[in-house]
Amino acid sequence: MKALVFMTDPEPVPPPPAGAPRLVQHLATTPMKIEEVPDPVLLGDDWLVLRTRLAGICGSDTKQVLMDFDDAGDNPMTAFISFPQVLGHEVVADVVEVGPAVRDIAVGQRVVLNPWLSCAPRGIDPPCPACAAGDYSACWSFLDGRLAPGIHSGNSRDATGGFAEYLPAHRLMVVPVPDGIPDEVAVLADPFAVSLHAICRNPPPDGGRAVVYGAGALGTTATAILRALHPSVEVATVARWPAQAALAARLGATVFDPEPRHELIEALAGWSGVPVRRPWEGLPVLYPGHIDCIYDTVGAPETVEVGIRVLAHGGKLVQMGVSSPARFEWTPWYFKELQLVGSNAFGVEELEGRRQHAIAHYLNLVEAGRIDLSGMLTHRFRLDQWRDAFRTLIDQGSTGAIKVAFDFR
Repeated sequence: MKALVFMTDPEPVPPPPAGAPRLVQHLATTPMKIEEVPDPVLLGDDWLVLRTRLAGICGSDTKQVLMDFDDAGDNPMTAFISFPQVLGHEVVADVVEVGPAVRDIAVGQRVVLNPWLSCAPRGIDPPCPACAAGDYSACWSFLDGRLAPGIHSGNSRDATGGFAEYLPAHRLMVVPVPDGIPDEVAVLADPFAVSLHAICRNPPPDGGRAVVYGAGALGTTATAILRALHPSVEVATVARWPAQAALAARLGATVFDPEPRHELIEALAGWSGVPVRRPWEGLPVLYPGHIDCIYDTVGAPETVEVGIRVLAHGGKLVQMGVSSPARFEWTPWYFKELQLVGSNAFGVEELEGRRQHAIAHYLNLVEAGRIDLSGMLTHRFRLDQWRDAFRTLIDQGSTGAIKVAFDFR
């Protein structure tokens, strides 16, 4: 089969023009190309083989392919992966082969990938405490069992991802898609589930105020969740690009521009009705504040610094995204007694008294007409157009890209 393989000798391409943006330069030299690789096989009696229909490009895929990290050699996550990799974990696919131990999934069924390479896919029984609780993204066994190291499909050399015609998946790793939900909507399940996990575990108070920092896939889904499931909460979204801002406004958020940051802080002060306090130098701070939660889908030092300056005393910053580290002024963290919480992916979540997988919650909400993410999937490409796909993401300001996917149909 054809697969887009990362950590291989790249095909030579013409160098970008002098002065091209850093990420454009990185795209020209990234160690990735399309190769013919063996078709996947059943990795156990309880595994399946899937044929890819759509595979979304996650922000983590983009950062990896574009090598968009500074001084990443000591990043602890390099201990949890193996190479070479076929990336792609936001997948809608058809089942084409079923292991003999799988009784409730049939060939021809359409499914969404739940990508976690947790205890069950690794053949580990009994499961670790995290898996027993349904927190598959916190599994203790990502380096153990029958698979090479990897936390999810696409970053283990044994469990290839959706940037290929076919991929393997354990029974626990597939969620059936109802017939009435199109592929273009189903492929958004993964980023929606990431945002649902963050908000379910760290909900805003009734009648409170929440800010979504960033308006890419995670920011858009977080905005949609807050407006649909927490109608009493006032929601602001910080959106960098016009297409993102338009979609956030359609979903019901008040939209602000991220730059310049001092103007953003003053605008959030006006929105939340609090005074602006001005230090001798640098950015202003809001005190007392009326912003209860910030869902930071960017996770850059600049966004964290703004977040802790505008939060209310005792407020919560939920970090969903991650960027390269750098120094920032963090005094408001202790002065306001803030909670800075990491939020990693998704698993079984409790929503409105019902516990089930976050992807299943998404499909139920779509079927019920409570969530509408139409317009979020902005671009589709063939696999052999992969450089065009990533260039579209680099140029979000002009292309209007929010979610980009590879289309194998």
